[in-house]
Amino acid sequence: MKKDIPIRKVTELCMAIVPDEDESPEALWRVFIINLKEEPIRNVLISSKGYGVREGETVRTSVLRHFFAEIGPRSYHQVERIQPEVFSLNNEYWVSFSYDDFLFDQKYTFVAGSIHEDFFTLIPLIGSRGVMLGAGEPE
Repeated sequence: MKKDIPIRKVTELCMAIVPDEDESPEALWRVFIINLKEEPIRNVLISSKGYGVREGETVRTSVLRHFFAEIGPRSYHQVERIQPEVFSLNNEYWVSFSYDDFLFDQKYTFVAGSIHEDFFTLIPLIGSRGVMLGAGEPE
């Protein structure tokens, strides 16, 4: 029965988008997954896509999938690089991973226009400024 399935909240995990060191407007930006847990997460599968409306036309990007066998405790991994042209779209990252013998999944959506310097914060562990979603308190 549904009531017998434990629901666990994803905590201490975030996605961040950081501009490249190259300050030019055409420079690619870097997307990271950050594990703030004191233990590794395993079998990390990330599906990424962009979607929205641009100039009255529905736009969808290709769906990309990334797999990492393990992301260590209090560490991060670069997922992909993205172009500033897609910042006018919703950029979605669906993350699934194993932790503590349980399968977790979480969707992180950078809504259209949110990848902008107005929303920058200091990204933990990376030490650069960028836009971040997630994290949360430990259980």
